[in-house]
Amino acid sequence: MSYVDEVLEKIKKRDADQPEFIQAVTEVLDSLRPVIEKDEQKYRDLAILERITEPDRQIMFRVPWVDDNGKVQVNRGFRVQFNNAIGPYKGGLRLHPSVNLGIIKFLGFEQIFKNSLTTLPIGGGKGGSDFDPKGKSDNEIMKFCQSFMTELSKYIGADEDVPAGDIGTGAREIGFMFGQYKRIKGLYEGVLTGKGLTYGGSLARTEATGYGLLYLTEEMVKCHGDKMEGKVVAVSGSGNVAIYACQKATQLGAKVVTVSDSTGWVYDPEGIDVALLKEVKEVKRARLTEYAAARKSAEYHEKKNGEHGVWQYKVDIALPCATQNELDIEDAKMLVANGVKYVAEGANMPTTIEATQYFQKNNVPFVGGKAANAGGVATSALEMSQNSERLSWSFEEVDSKLKGIMVGIYHNIDDAAKEYGMEGNYVAGANIAGFKKVVEAMIAQGVC
Repeated sequence: MSYVDEVLEKIKKRDADQPEFIQAVTEVLDSLRPVIEKDEQKYRDLAILERITEPDRQIMFRVPWVDDNGKVQVNRGFRVQFNNAIGPYKGGLRLHPSVNLGIIKFLGFEQIFKNSLTTLPIGGGKGGSDFDPKGKSDNEIMKFCQSFMTELSKYIGADEDVPAGDIGTGAREIGFMFGQYKRIKGLYEGVLTGKGLTYGGSLARTEATGYGLLYLTEEMVKCHGDKMEGKVVAVSGSGNVAIYACQKATQLGAKVVTVSDSTGWVYDPEGIDVALLKEVKEVKRARLTEYAAARKSAEYHEKKNGEHGVWQYKVDIALPCATQNELDIEDAKMLVANGVKYVAEGANMPTTIEATQYFQKNNVPFVGGKAANAGGVATSALEMSQNSERLSWSFEEVDSKLKGIMVGIYHNIDDAAKEYGMEGNYVAGANIAGFKKVVEAMIAQGVC
């Protein structure tokens, strides 16, 4: 049995209750086979795959807080510090009812390679809670965040572990958490990223993941002898990533025709009105029904099982920006049948393995999330740099650095795929490029 298969078998037995983590590890290790087989005995002797698939530590804790009715609520908090071979642990805090240890491990594992691809000195980690901010008052969210940070503060620091935002964790939540960290530690340091501009945040951080996705997509389109101008785009989601992906795609001359949320989706053949979308989602925090009610050209469709949602329309580019495994094999078949030309992931693992393989078999250029959505964490690392220097860079300066990083990522993954005889396989290219840098650092630092 090959070394890759041995490790996969162990993980499937050991973590049988963590399907998302198993899915992520399987996808990565399968694509690394050519690299491992080139020097299998060396990797086996150093237990590289066992070490890179097992977190440095997994922290799980109780989060008690008092709601507005005076009732005590209890949630579960997590922080998985996966690998710090190239820098402090870095990864977001997800607040969502679906959060469990397996999901946090999958996200933290992916973060290792994503962070490596940015070329910045940041390791991989992830955290969060099964707390749901939806429907909670600001006071309840503050109480939860303060309780969560009271425990988390024991394990993080500017040179140790620097969390950031994620699903459910925006500027409001980061602010409450930063205030509590400062209160407990008595330190004013860059321990969290995604902070407000008045207390150490970075310009362009809000836009970074969505903008970065489009910078990479634009470079991919250009390198295939094509252009963004005039392209029709399907975007899923309507959170931070989706909103700014829509905005940058529109600025580049494309027309975005879909967005979605947990209850349904909007199809707007005249193009998504980004200003209206921001008003509905960022200001009113409302459902997309309000977008459709305010725009005559928009059609709202309630989510039903078995439907293709935003993926049923004839588009040139598909950008899944919502959540894991949202685009399945049937959606992929529909997109290909309708002539989709490019697919890039704005979310973490939103495309199933079967759907990814279908795109690749049908010669549709496909870039996975660990490369395509690295703009957020890249700009978080730029925020860390600004905090360390006690400086604040202009929007244009940060945006220019972000674009350079994303263009560089595209060429790095393209070159890595070509080096191992897999030209056009950007998923393998991303895994290989990210893996090689981390492993070189691990080997240099000895068994630790």
